[in-house]
Parts: sequence; structure tokens; C-alpha cells
Amino acid sequence: MLTTVAIKDRARVLGFDLCGVAPATRHPRLERLAAWIDSGRAGDMSYLDESRAERLDPAAVLHSARSVVSLAVVYNTSHPYSTDVSDPETVAIARYAWGDDYHGVVRARLRALVQWMADEAGPGFEAFSCVDDGPVQERVFAEQAGLGWIGKNTCVINAKLGSWLFLCEVLTNAGLEADVPAVDQCGTCTRCLEACPTGAIVAPYELDARRCLSYLTIERRAPIEPEWRAALGRQIAGCDICQDVCPWNRRAATSDDEAWQPRGPLASSRLLDLCRLTDEAWHAVLRGSALRRAGLRRLRRSLALAAAHAPEETRREALEALRAHPSARQPEVAEAISWAGQPGV
Repeated sequence: MLTTVAIKDRARVLGFDLCGVAPATRHPRLERLAAWIDSGRAGDMSYLDESRAERLDPAAVLHSARSVVSLAVVYNTSHPYSTDVSDPETVAIARYAWGDDYHGVVRARLRALVQWMADEAGPGFEAFSCVDDGPVQERVFAEQAGLGWIGKNTCVINAKLGSWLFLCEVLTNAGLEADVPAVDQCGTCTRCLEACPTGAIVAPYELDARRCLSYLTIERRAPIEPEWRAALGRQIAGCDICQDVCPWNRRAATSDDEAWQPRGPLASSRLLDLCRLTDEAWHAVLRGSALRRAGLRRLRRSLALAAAHAPEETRREALEALRAHPSARQPEVAEAISWAGQPGV
């Protein structure tokens, strides 16, 4: 017989750090997505609007859905937070992208769990599972399943483990005992709002993606607006600042899983080393990495913009190295190199 307790036990064996169950209902909090998209704060992420119907109702994803099994994996490592590194010769990359692509790693564990659930449930079992890339508002169901609350920075925060969590879920027609929803524990703290370089967290629990450095460095295809370039600083792929300053991450759980450790040149994140990497070397780094979504052109665009904040000699060498690559002729890269080379930027 398939039970919530049994699923949690199996999830732990398979490498998940958190597991909980929520009813597969059209929870009122889901409706916030529609208003957020309509306000324009999703920027160029049109896929969110295209899958709006599914994101607002789990039954639109799996017609027979009765329960949502939410799971999380800690990806934090023992390396310093970006806010603890002041070396102007280095760049910052979001922690989730340091190691192997979490989609593949977590999906393998999720598939194993779903197969086990199917075997336990027997005939008639139905399920839909996804890791970040499916039409499911995973943070809402994670909160409803008791994994953690959605914080003021819009990340799911667990009181014991912190917020460095990869989320995934299984929608199923199995009627499972639900967990108690998590309770907001952000209190009066506003450190994430105050630390955001672009003011992307426009109010507690409200994010304007168009101003978020994660969006600008990974999703944004057009040139980054001059008004945000100074705020970019050393960030070249994603941004962790709002999580780095969160008090709940002071003693966040860490993982020694090899999958989440920095790959190759990402371990040192030296600006000059990354600017000098050839296309072939970059392709080796990006293979099996979540950084593939950003792509080489956007990474080099961000490296050029980051070079503008480096010491003068380092900036000159970094831009010279970037100009030597074929991608320097691409408009978005060429424009960033030209801007970064101007005096006084």
C-alpha cells in the first residue's frame, strides 16, 4: 500500500533531503502567477504565460491528480558565499550552476521514486513528475507540503536546511495523507530586499524578474540596460545575493555530493582564466551543466561587463582575451566589450 510515510522513507534512501505531500488542489496562492505575468514582471519568459492554465491548476497537468509529492535536494557546498568574497579578480556564479546539471541528477532520483511508487500502488497508478522545467508552481506546493515557506526573496526556506534547495514534484492520482503547510518565519527581516543590487525585490514576496541579475544574465537575450550594468558587478551567471544574506542560511546544510562541486575552472572563478577559455574548453565546461541555458555568448557578454569592474590592468587583459574569440563578433558580445572598454564606466 502506498502511504505518505513510506514515500518519505523511500525518498530519503534515494537521496532526497526533504519530502512532503500536499493536496492537488487549485490553491489560492497559485493565482498570484497570473497577476505577476499580467504586470509584465516575467519579462521575456513567455513560456510562463503559454503554460499559464497548467500552472494555475494541477488538474490541467494530470486530470486525475489528487496529491502532490514535493521533494527537495540540498545543493549547498562548503565554499564561501558570494558576499564573503571581495577579490576583484574573481567573478560570481550562482551556486546551483557550479556542478552537474541538476535537472539530470535530480530527475534520475525522481524517476526511481516514481517507479517505486507505481510498483507499490499497483494497477491504475498515474503520475506526472518534473524537475523545475514542468508547468507546476513548485514553490507553492513545496510550501503546502511543509518543506518550507516562500520567503520575502521568493525562495523556499527551510528552518533547518536553509534555502539552497533543488525542488521537484510528483503529481499523482493516489490519495495520500497531506502534511501541514509551512509557516512563514521571515518576521520583520528585510535583508534580502536591502541587499539586492537592482532592487528587483520590489516589496516583500514580490520579484520583478526584469531587474533580477539571474534573469538579466541567463534569460535576457538583448543587451543589458546600462542602468543595471554597474549593479552587475562580478555576477556573470545568476545571482545568490538575496540568499547569501538570509539569516536562515547562516548555518545552512551543506552537501558533499560530488555532483554539486564546482566543475573545472569554475572552482576558482578567476576572471582572466574564464575570459581566456577557448570555445572548445567552454563547451567542455558547459556539457552537462546548468550553465548551458545561459550559453557561451551570454556568458562572454557577462564576462565583458564584469571586466569593467576589475582593476585596470585586469580589465585590459580580460577584454583583449575576449576580443580574440570568434564570438566577439556577435552583436551582444561586441557591444558589451565596447562598453566595458570605455574609461569611467
